[in-house]
Amino acid sequence: MANLLLPLYSHSNGTFIMIIVFALVCLGLVGAVMLMMNSDKKKKNDQ
Repeated sequence: MANLLLPLYSHSNGTFIMIIVFALVCLGLVGAVMLMMNSDKKKKNDQ
């Protein structure tokens, strides 16, 4: 029963750094999509 309480991953191998990098990549992708959406609206208004 004690084996079920053990985590399936270890925090000693840079897990927190990888989580931060993943979060930054996700935020960058969302920001890029938002910039593309805003630039498309401006181009449609100019035409």
